[in-house]
Amino acid sequence: MKSNWIQLLLCVVLSSSIWLIHNLSQSYVSVVSVPVVARSNLAARAEQSSTDATVTAQVRASGFRHLKLASRGKRPVRIEVSPEDFRHDHDDIYSIPITNLYKYTSAIFGDGVSVESFVSDAPQFLFNSVTYKKVPVQRVQSISFMPQYMATRGMTIHPDSVLVYGETSRLENIDRILTRPIELSDLSASAHGTVRLDAPVGIRLSDSEVVYSLDVSRYVEVRSEVKIQTRNVPSNVRLSVLPSTAQVVFKCVFPTAADPSRTAEFYIDYDDFANSLTGRCVAHADNLPSTVISYTIEPDVFDCVINTSGW
Repeated sequence: MKSNWIQLLLCVVLSSSIWLIHNLSQSYVSVVSVPVVARSNLAARAEQSSTDATVTAQVRASGFRHLKLASRGKRPVRIEVSPEDFRHDHDDIYSIPITNLYKYTSAIFGDGVSVESFVSDAPQFLFNSVTYKKVPVQRVQSISFMPQYMATRGMTIHPDSVLVYGETSRLENIDRILTRPIELSDLSASAHGTVRLDAPVGIRLSDSEVVYSLDVSRYVEVRSEVKIQTRNVPSNVRLSVLPSTAQVVFKCVFPTAADPSRTAEFYIDYDDFANSLTGRCVAHADNLPSTVISYTIEPDVFDCVINTSGW
């Protein structure tokens, strides 16, 4: 008789457990409120809001999820918010419009929860102003190329400057931020990627990494002899350049169809001569074709004299 009662009790417990699990597995809609603290990279602001905001929404989730939400109590949830998703209301107050708040549903309520609608207004947060300065980003790089390949221009990075946050005494000694080493070997094609920034101890940066880009092309060398001209010479002055010609080696994008020296012009600017103590000047280039990546000129310095004969 006793064993029958035990069996009956076990059946009741088992059936109740099955019923409970079945019901908690069902989807329900209810109103849930969650306190939220926002973190972001707002310019000239603290990284984290000094106040929290309560986000209330009508959500759909399983019974298990609802129990988990209820068990959180009043502990605030910390969410990472993109600066673009904030609206600056006034002074130190920033809010997240409801249309943008939907992006952070999982971060606020957890996975497996869908928001039917938000009941509360746009949550507002207080972000205190902090000391900062804007400094350039300097690349640390080691780059090599396959034979007959080279960069068509210098490496670019984005962003090329960052905001640096910290104590005034620390900021005074910071005039640039370095990247982690960018090591690219035997390049024969353009290279793109991201690299982290090397932040000094006790300093916060507006960006933790930057995007770099390096355009690489195969090249061919074209050698030409060019005449060295003069420009901006006063009408009552005759300026002579020695030597009057130079050997130029153009590095052009492969393949190249024409000799770049047909359109390129090399000249001495009279203003350079007038400001020179020795009369030695460097030649400038003009009208270089777009296919020219770089060039070298020999000699690289020219002697310039005023010719007084016949005057």
